[in-house]
Amino acid sequence: MGVTAVLLFGLLEDRTIDELREEAGIISTGIEQDGQEYLDQLNTTRRVTLIASNGKVLFDNEADAVTMENHSDRTEVKEALQSGQGHSIRKSETMTKETLYYALRLNDGDILRVAVTQDSIWAILKHLLKPSVILFMTTVLLSLGLANLVTRNILSPLNKMDLDNIEDNDVIYDELSPLLKRLQTQQETIRRQLNAASQKREEFNLITENMSEGFLVIDKNTDILSWNPSALGLLGIVDEPSGSVLKLNRSREFRETIFKVLCGKKEELELKRENRTYKLIANPAYDDNHNEVIGAVIVILDETESIKRENFRREFTANVSHELKTPLTSISGFAELMMAGGMPEDTVRDFSKSIYDEASRLISLVNDIINLSSLDDESVEYDWEMLDLYQIASEEISHVQLAADKKDVSIKLSGDHGKITGVRRVVSEMIYNICDNAVKYNKEHGSVNVKIETTASHVLVRIQDTGIGIPEADQNRIFERFYRVDKSHSKAVGGTGLGLSIVKHGAQLHNAQIKVESKLDKGTTITLRFRKHA
Repeated sequence: MGVTAVLLFGLLEDRTIDELREEAGIISTGIEQDGQEYLDQLNTTRRVTLIASNGKVLFDNEADAVTMENHSDRTEVKEALQSGQGHSIRKSETMTKETLYYALRLNDGDILRVAVTQDSIWAILKHLLKPSVILFMTTVLLSLGLANLVTRNILSPLNKMDLDNIEDNDVIYDELSPLLKRLQTQQETIRRQLNAASQKREEFNLITENMSEGFLVIDKNTDILSWNPSALGLLGIVDEPSGSVLKLNRSREFRETIFKVLCGKKEELELKRENRTYKLIANPAYDDNHNEVIGAVIVILDETESIKRENFRREFTANVSHELKTPLTSISGFAELMMAGGMPEDTVRDFSKSIYDEASRLISLVNDIINLSSLDDESVEYDWEMLDLYQIASEEISHVQLAADKKDVSIKLSGDHGKITGVRRVVSEMIYNICDNAVKYNKEHGSVNVKIETTASHVLVRIQDTGIGIPEADQNRIFERFYRVDKSHSKAVGGTGLGLSIVKHGAQLHNAQIKVESKLDKGTTITLRFRKHA
């Protein structure tokens, strides 16, 4: 009944829209002939509105056009402006009424809209709701009663069966005989396996309880027989596990690994959880005759740190090789050309300058690598002293002043003499690298503001520039070694790609915090937050 009403109502809406279209066509003809005065004499039960192309209401036969809001955002108006005609349906707040609109673009660009209000489908269905609900509930109650009666008659003999002692049950349904025999066979097998596993469980607990590696023992049905605390910790399990091991990790790779090992194959799997990487080694366990797989032993190793170290080593080696190869290739090329002789003196001077620049770049790269290596080496002893950050910032600004003058970038230092306990060489390198980037990636005639602020417990070094900015997607990666946001631009301004990595490691050494705020083409602000000197 409800479906029929919906279908009929849809046909009614389509018919009403057609009627509004016909009436709009008649009215548009009158307007084209007599102008807007035609609307003043119009006698119709429909609501008629004339709207300018900018959305301003020029006429409405049911409201004061002057007080009406702009209609440029109405769906039917936008469609009419684009394609010549449009329509839409809007429901009232109570959902009992709906208004159908049809809009037609006139030759002068104005929009003629004709509308009519009628009962919504919800109002119609409301009248049909009560008999429909009564019929539905009656049908459901009768169906439930009949289904309950039939189900109880069928299940009554099955519920009385003793599944723990299947051989003692009388066969109620002949169709169940194969199933009962199979269940009996499986139960006997499981009992034997569980008895054997229980005898060895204590041995496993003694061996594995204090190991950092995780151990899981499962039977052929994937049920967990034994585990050690490390396994639960590595998998992030709080409560003691029970049932199938597949509940511990629902990934497809883990499931396939368990199924393969229970088929007799030794499997290895790399799992990732919460930014950590685990290696899972699964070995099948056989019966005494080594003929049948009765379960599996799973070893879980945390390989996060070793993988990170290996990835870092490979990436660092590749980046260093690339960064060293580029200037060395340039130096070799220029030197080879100079060896050939016969060059003008000006060309030789240009080549010599290029060789000098590339050599300087190599020296900077080597120095940055040495600085990073010393920061990575936890055994290095540093000279800690009280530092005046205002004084250090002033010294480092003087070191980048020449580069700033070449780009006509102004550098301003303000604030107070905040004091911290730190390593002078490291803190100076941190501030220099940020200021150097602020100048390199600044715009012509830009500015760099360095401000030292002191709070009750911290000293802040805030370095703000008016440069090219950093895309939001790259802001979390700028402290990675050799990472450059725009490699082409970075090559033009120079640099080793290690400056901000030194800043990051220096901050870690001082237990300082780094905050980056940046917008493209607006500039970047980097804030270092040191603990105040006691």
